[in-house]
Amino acid sequence: MKRISTHVEEWFRDIPDSEQKQSIQEEITQNLEEKVYDLMRAGKSEEDATNKTIVEFGDISDIKQELGVMRGKPVIDTRKRFGLHLGFSIWGTCLIIAFFVFINMYYTPNTIWFVYPAFVVAWWPLVMFYKWLGW
Repeated sequence: MKRISTHVEEWFRDIPDSEQKQSIQEEITQNLEEKVYDLMRAGKSEEDATNKTIVEFGDISDIKQELGVMRGKPVIDTRKRFGLHLGFSIWGTCLIIAFFVFINMYYTPNTIWFVYPAFVVAWWPLVMFYKWLGW
């Protein structure tokens, strides 16, 4: 099954080497070889079985995207993707807390209670910060 392994290596040549790439590549090769053997047992020649298996497998763009490469371009970095969410959560938290301060000072200036909902709302940017870090 040299042709299958060569074809799979060609699919993955533009992806940087990693353990994840190696394991996915081995798994795909094994699955395709099993499919070829099944088709050969069903009466197809080795060449026909190999061609049919490769054609039926289709496109590996989803796998490449999972590994971090799509048409030679890296997939959007996690920090860039969650940076906007982090900024939005910080601004949103500030506005919500300002709203609570206004309501507190307007209706009950003698009792300071805005701190309690401020602690609850402060979790939003904290969670987005850790998501931005990739934890």
